[in-house]
Amino acid sequence: MYALEAINITKVYPNGIVANKNVSISVEIGKIHAIVGENGAGKTTLMRIFFGMEKPTSGEIKVFGKKVNLNSPKDAIALNIGMVHQHFMLVPSFTVIENIILGIEPRKGLFTVDFEKARRIVTKYMEKLNFQLPLEEKVMDLPVGVKQRVEILKALIRNAKILILDEPSSVLTSQETKELFDVLKNLARFGITVIFITHKLNEVKQIADKITIMRDGRVVGTYDNNELSESDIVKLMIGKKFEHSIKKVKRCPGKILLEVRNLNYFREDGVQILKNISFSLRAGEILGIAGLEGNGQKELVEILTGLRENATGEIYVDGINTLNAYPWQIRKMKVAYIPEDRIEIGCAPDLSIAENLVSNRCGSNLFFRTFLYRKKQAYQFSQKIMREFSIKAESPRTAMKMLSGGNIQKVILAREMTVDARIIIASQPTHGIDVASSELIRKKLLQMRNDGKAVLLISTDLQEILQISDRILVFYRGEITAHFQNENLTEAEIGYYMLGIRREKTPLEGSS
Repeated sequence: MYALEAINITKVYPNGIVANKNVSISVEIGKIHAIVGENGAGKTTLMRIFFGMEKPTSGEIKVFGKKVNLNSPKDAIALNIGMVHQHFMLVPSFTVIENIILGIEPRKGLFTVDFEKARRIVTKYMEKLNFQLPLEEKVMDLPVGVKQRVEILKALIRNAKILILDEPSSVLTSQETKELFDVLKNLARFGITVIFITHKLNEVKQIADKITIMRDGRVVGTYDNNELSESDIVKLMIGKKFEHSIKKVKRCPGKILLEVRNLNYFREDGVQILKNISFSLRAGEILGIAGLEGNGQKELVEILTGLRENATGEIYVDGINTLNAYPWQIRKMKVAYIPEDRIEIGCAPDLSIAENLVSNRCGSNLFFRTFLYRKKQAYQFSQKIMREFSIKAESPRTAMKMLSGGNIQKVILAREMTVDARIIIASQPTHGIDVASSELIRKKLLQMRNDGKAVLLISTDLQEILQISDRILVFYRGEITAHFQNENLTEAEIGYYMLGIRREKTPLEGSS
């Protein structure tokens, strides 16, 4: 008997897109089972089907040998399936214990929550799993690794026997990833079945018992871990041998194009998020900002791009102070922005690829004349860009919301990198993106740097930071705790500064 089985699952969306094609997977009880594939391979759709968030067009699901109908996440939870999403589903203003028991609160009478009983229940689970969680702290104040443990415990306390994790290590340091893997191995020893999606193949090799590889909506095969090398997995994912070919040539940076001096920002509740941030960015260099999610990087990016107001300090773009300027004013100064949130900020999901690609060119007579949109010119331009950036879609008329996450990201990247920008602010540009797409995006950022542009790279992916950055700043709790020239650094070394374990006495924040 298997914990979870998909039998000939097919999912066709109303617009005709086929996300899954006769997918069959059998997941063994108490095993760690990885599902890998390029963006658009059908992994996420399959996980959403497993958790009742999508209904398959055909096929069946079995849970512990019994055929089931999963019409909602509530059905999945009732069948002992839990899911930890890539973007955590926690209430930031609630405490840890309030989040864990939300919806299943033990009661003292009709309207009063029995927190004493709740603590006993939660503590019992924590002791069993060797978890350490600050139950009375608000989630908004926790490191991302702790938030993830809250999500895992939240699922387990609802009696999850099957735990699905979507990109579980994408925002963790190497130290936190090791701790997470220890937790998952411990869960497997207790008989919990773990299914996880990831693009980090070295981690698949570290932890998975079984590996299912998907390509173009189909299952290529399921293998024991010891049957495959990382290069074997990549070849099966993309259908051909893949060679890493990023080469960073050392070069001397030019003039300062972006300078930040003594930047401070306070949250509405009075908590200081950014503390005296100072740095400079020169033409022809990539400055990487490393740090765990929630340490001020998001606020910094939004202030730099005009999306967040009420900061104090100074921001100079080519010598002109742009603090609290409007986004359109900053764009006019030749600053391009690749946002972390692809859907909410990065694109207009209901519009076509072509419309998104020219949306930052409203002043161009080539695509707009007397406020009229020139469809033919936009279509021809988009065809060329789609070829150059390997964007997979039926045509430039395809709506953005129909694309995979990786292809949406490539559209945004293409839009921002094909305007005449001198500064590119790239926030998590390859987050949740497959190996081949990540390689293309990093090559494009290096190309911009080699062409004399200034690139500010904000990423939680230390491999990415180390691969293409010339200099690295480390953020911890809103401060710069270290400044490195990128020479002979390791992920582990940077990780200590990201976790606040180490701190430079006087980080060279503004130097280059």
